[in-house]
Amino acid sequence: MNNDIEISVRSPAAYALAQEALRLMQEHGVWPTPLNYELWLYVAGDPECALAQEIQRLVKAGEQITEDVSESLAAKFIARLKLNDEVRDAGLKLTRELASITEIIADARQTQKHYSETLEGAQKTMSAVDADTLRGLVRNLAEATVQVLNHHVELEGRLTESSREVNRLRKHLDQVRMEAMTDALTNLANRKSFDEALDNHCETLDASKPLTLAVIDIDHFKRFNDTWGHQTGDQVLRYVASVLARIGRPPRMAARYGGEEFGLLFPGESSGAVERILNEARQEIASRVLKRRSTNEDLGTVTISAGIAERDFGEDAFDLLDRADKALYQSKNNGRNRVTVASLSSMRGSSAA
Repeated sequence: MNNDIEISVRSPAAYALAQEALRLMQEHGVWPTPLNYELWLYVAGDPECALAQEIQRLVKAGEQITEDVSESLAAKFIARLKLNDEVRDAGLKLTRELASITEIIADARQTQKHYSETLEGAQKTMSAVDADTLRGLVRNLAEATVQVLNHHVELEGRLTESSREVNRLRKHLDQVRMEAMTDALTNLANRKSFDEALDNHCETLDASKPLTLAVIDIDHFKRFNDTWGHQTGDQVLRYVASVLARIGRPPRMAARYGGEEFGLLFPGESSGAVERILNEARQEIASRVLKRRSTNEDLGTVTISAGIAERDFGEDAFDLLDRADKALYQSKNNGRNRVTVASLSSMRGSSAA
């Protein structure tokens, strides 16, 4: 949670905030599960936040806030907020450690400057002194040299330790950033990462090169989940994700977009080529009879439906995704287990094997 809400839920204001969250859930027909409660705490605490605005958009569009929608919202908004806090904390630690190194270097420069001044003063007085004074001067220089050497050894140790800590913090920061962009269940990119990549491709990809987007959904997944349970459902999600991960290697991109829905980006590839690739993946997924890990029971086969849209000249990410979604719905309406390619003027469905 953000700092304001964290403070509120640990104060007398928490009761009013909880009541408002429950009221909003009841108003929108949302069950008060732990996930939904956390979502609606954000909405109650800040009605103008991005999460609240997205929920308002969904409600205006006539969409119900189902369990799958809540999971998608949490993946896009709550996970990002929590992980952004980790990124911020790791970044602050890294900044502090780099500041420490700067301080060490400044300290070393100051010590070196003092030693140089000592040598310069000795040089000026050596020509006009007697033997006893000269011996004392040499002794002082020797002591100063030992002190400088000892100080340098100490600084070297501190610098080595700080360098190790910087490397550790950098690795941790890279790991946190990766977690912020990865779906924990499937190890594919998450929705935030996918949306950013799609926006980036639409803004920067050479207009002469194609960009094709595919949206994929596991057929009858809810019924499968209700029959066999969520753990087995997770097994199915990971299986489908493993196939999509293989065909979504860079420069392509595969992501879990929410619930049982996946997204694939194919920069530089036409919709015809992507259609062939996805039909092969669809056939591979449907060809395997899955077994329940805990009991070895046959779960039957799993099928997927897909919608494909190739970006039209100047088309933004929202419209491209919308056309791919409509193509996916057509695949489902035409019997599922098929791939449909969208065009600006019409849609054509590829026959199911």
